[in-house]
Amino acid sequence: MSTRARDPAPTPLQNSRPHRERKHVDALLPPLLNGTALGALLLLAALGLTLTFGQMGVINMAHGEFIMAGAFIAYVTQLVVTSSNISILLALPLAFLGAGLLGLLLEVGIIQWMYRRPLDTLLVTVGVALILQQVALQIFPAQGVPVEAPGWLDGQIDVFGYAWPLRQVFTIVLAAVCLVALAAWLKYSSFGRRIRATVQNRDLAETSGIRTRNIDRITFFVGSGLAGVAGVAASLIGGTNSQMGTQYIIPAFLVVVAGGVGQIKGTVIAAWALGIALSFFADWTTGSMAQVLAFVLLVVFLQFRPQGLFTVRTRGLT
Repeated sequence: MSTRARDPAPTPLQNSRPHRERKHVDALLPPLLNGTALGALLLLAALGLTLTFGQMGVINMAHGEFIMAGAFIAYVTQLVVTSSNISILLALPLAFLGAGLLGLLLEVGIIQWMYRRPLDTLLVTVGVALILQQVALQIFPAQGVPVEAPGWLDGQIDVFGYAWPLRQVFTIVLAAVCLVALAAWLKYSSFGRRIRATVQNRDLAETSGIRTRNIDRITFFVGSGLAGVAGVAASLIGGTNSQMGTQYIIPAFLVVVAGGVGQIKGTVIAAWALGIALSFFADWTTGSMAQVLAFVLLVVFLQFRPQGLFTVRTRGLT
């Protein structure tokens, strides 16, 4: 009678290795994915500042209130168009248009008299931000209003066993679309070439026949409109309230400065890095402490590289 040879029993090391690897994946994957989505939201908020601050030198502290305006436009759109599957898609262009018009009104009424005076624009736009917050408080409830996500964003997708919310995926896709559209507009359109010429040398651009006043208005309109789009994405994640702009304005400015003033590729990298840092720190500590640690990390980085990740390369005449 023959006996079957038995396979040797697995050692404790062989048993624990897959478990440890799975544990590491479970610990790293959620903050990585959540941080990428947060970075996409910060990128949406910072893209407009890349134009108005990075390329025009205007410190617009009311940019956060343009984000708030986009969020409330999404809410009002849902009141008119009750189907959330359609209303969010309609809210995106409406928020771009509404926030863009607010930015254009700010530029025509105030900012046009303050170019090359960044500290004056800082003080004035702080006042504008406070006014817009009070206007929102007079129109909408102080506790905020919810924006219902469409049905096609209610589910999750499986990423190595982690259920990743479709709302975060939508934010990443939206940020990518806005990024590609802005980069293509600046590089290939006649308006984009005029913007770059005005930024590099305003006096020479004017002698070349470029109407720089129109360029300023278009740039401010587009930059503010992108803030409105960011507001729609933010409303799907955290709802709306009159103070929501203050949650994004400082991180957005830090993203623009850390990436390199006026450098879109640097803004992308800095937004993703800040989102990842905030997500990991929040996983280890509290949410408020995570913001403190992430901002300290950025400040330390700027001490070693104050010009940011990327700078504009120019050739001297000598």
